Amino acid sequence: MKAVLLRRPGPPENLEIAEIPSPGALGEHDMLVRLRAAGVNPVDTKLRARGTYYPDRMPAVLGCDGAGTVERIGASVERFQPGDAVWFCHGGIGGHPGTYAEYAVVRQAYAAHKPDSLSFEEAAAVPLVLITAWEALHDRVQVQAGQRVLVHGGAGGVGHIAVQLARLSGARVAATVGSAENAAFVEALGVERPILHRVEDFIDATMNWTGGIGADIALDTVGEETFARTVAALKTYGDLVTILQPPAAMDWKPARTKNLRIAFELMLTPMLTGDENGLRHHANILREGGRLFDEGKLKVHVDAVLPLEEVAEAHRRIEAGGRRGKIVLSIGG
Repeated sequence: MKAVLLRRPGPPENLEIAEIPSPGALGEHDMLVRLRAAGVNPVDTKLRARGTYYPDRMPAVLGCDGAGTVERIGASVERFQPGDAVWFCHGGIGGHPGTYAEYAVVRQAYAAHKPDSLSFEEAAAVPLVLITAWEALHDRVQVQAGQRVLVHGGAGGVGHIAVQLARLSGARVAATVGSAENAAFVEALGVERPILHRVEDFIDATMNWTGGIGADIALDTVGEETFARTVAALKTYGDLVTILQPPAAMDWKPARTKNLRIAFELMLTPMLTGDENGLRHHANILREGGRLFDEGKLKVHVDAVLPLEEVAEAHRRIEAGGRRGKIVLSIGG
């Protein structure tokens, strides 16, 4: 089968189209999925540049997000049949082969039926960002109706799903963006206060928006200085959740003085630790999120669809920044 191999960490040019053996015998709970599309995420570019979590298992096939059609099933698979359209987020971090390939093997417990309302390309764009935003807002901080939520990077992959989930919970949302076009984009998703961070200070804008109180919740998808400065934009006893590593030189005293709750969201944790309950929870999120997509309550924005052969260009575009929504790889018909 055709796949993208990473033989050694480095620039996008290190991603190599190659022919590798197709998956053989399946475990009793496994499914062979003929992939139609794969989502491309920032974590893919970091693993490509710095190395995977399993450097002794090279070459690696990257890609966590996949959507496709079940071709074969193991003896104990009950929830799916050949021909079913599925989506999932699993593999691609160096241990289990990822979705930059024509086929993937995935356990039935980790997958869900693809929403009917989404194309394969749209579906492949969703899993990682939906799970990340869902866990951040519902599992980590339990967003509630009437709360004010600040989302950094509101037009990005995680951000544009997070602002919608917050609005569906009845929260009021502000979001930082980098352009007037992205401001209009997030406003259409329900953002009350777009903040053009290049021309206005997001702390001042948030404090003005909240009448000097500060936001109840902030979701950081940017990291570094943005994470540290967000402390000043939160109310006392507020919640700050980040999907990135805090800066090494972080002064935690202002956060402690405000009695903030700091939460971390790394949706890869169940894969890294082998936490079966966590992986099943991810599939439950996909099922619930899929219902919201089919009901027209959630939308995904696909910024570009590129053929698998242009995977290096997809990585370059992500690393350039400033994109809206997601980039997806198409893997044939």
